[in-house]
Amino acid sequence: MRQIVLDTETTGLEPKQGHRIIEIGGVELVNRRLTGNHYHQYLQPDREIDEGAIEVHGISNEFLADKPRFADVVTDFLDFVRGAELVIHNAPFDVGFINHELALLSDDGGRIEDLCGILDTLSLARQMHPGQKNNLDALCRRYGIDNAHRELHGALLDSEILADVYLTMTGGQTDLLLDGQSEGGQAAVGAIRRLVQERAPLRVIHASADELAAHEARLTAIDKACGGQCLWGTKEEA
Repeated sequence: MRQIVLDTETTGLEPKQGHRIIEIGGVELVNRRLTGNHYHQYLQPDREIDEGAIEVHGISNEFLADKPRFADVVTDFLDFVRGAELVIHNAPFDVGFINHELALLSDDGGRIEDLCGILDTLSLARQMHPGQKNNLDALCRRYGIDNAHRELHGALLDSEILADVYLTMTGGQTDLLLDGQSEGGQAAVGAIRRLVQERAPLRVIHASADELAAHEARLTAIDKACGGQCLWGTKEEA
């Protein structure tokens, strides 16, 4: 299963008002493992960035002046995500902006949903934690994900953090919590520890002949004590 954990930064909140994507970041998961493959691109939006948006992501108009436009990178971007499931926090926002960019290229630019599956982690978090805060910072606190290095939003950084949150959130129960315990009082779950692929194979220790004999003797004694009703026989009936 191939997934791309994706995030975008934009000039504002609403594509219908002419706002554009200025940064795209995504990291690849295959069978729930980070592969190290990623996509990251800053974009020239051909418009001014709202002051409120700059306060969120810190990307300035001057910084983007020499960056490529979406039309220049769309082929590489679509090649990277094609056929994958996109894992996005508040997916309608990012999907809406991506589809807006595609529509600006041509009337039949298509939709990203036609190329990829979409999984909205915000919707998933609301189902798992109803009535609680479920933004990315809140989920990091809830699942013990270290995001201390995140002073501003950034597409690639946020996608990396979201990948950790998503894998922890969907990996089963990781901590026992008391009923009614508040979010602030929850015990922190340990940070994700990834095993390197080059690690040595695990050592397999087989029972010795003496240990096997002792095991058989113990089963025989149990069988005798329970009148031949022991279910742990060491040999199958022919």
